[in-house]
Amino acid sequence: MSAPEPVGIDELLERVRSGYGRIEAREAYDAWHAGDALLVDIRYQALRERDGVIPGALVVERNELEWRLDPRGSHRTAAATGHDLRWVVVCNEGYASSLAVAALHQLGLHRATDLVGGFQAWKAAGLPVRPTERPAGA
Repeated sequence: MSAPEPVGIDELLERVRSGYGRIEAREAYDAWHAGDALLVDIRYQALRERDGVIPGALVVERNELEWRLDPRGSHRTAAATGHDLRWVVVCNEGYASSLAVAALHQLGLHRATDLVGGFQAWKAAGLPVRPTERPAGA
């Protein structure tokens, strides 16, 4: 058996994104506000500290995402109650989130999607953002 033909990241993103519908910032906000979606922010701490967070979004850094959202996993978050949840994954600009969604789809989270333009698009749309709270003494 031969190895698959290598692809560049742009082609990989195109392939991954062709398998689901991405969501714009306003639509994500409306779905979240209506209780039809859960937002999960996968940005690392330095970006959250720099730019703030989306109030009510679950924060799960990318390296923990599959373990925290797998409804069958022993390390799942309390919100990961089933495979039919509509997760909207938010990264900084909408690239890493697309690759994360591909992994979530492999776990059977078929309604998972990501935010076009990521957190920066959310912020640019004037949607709610609050500063990250720093621990006392930091």
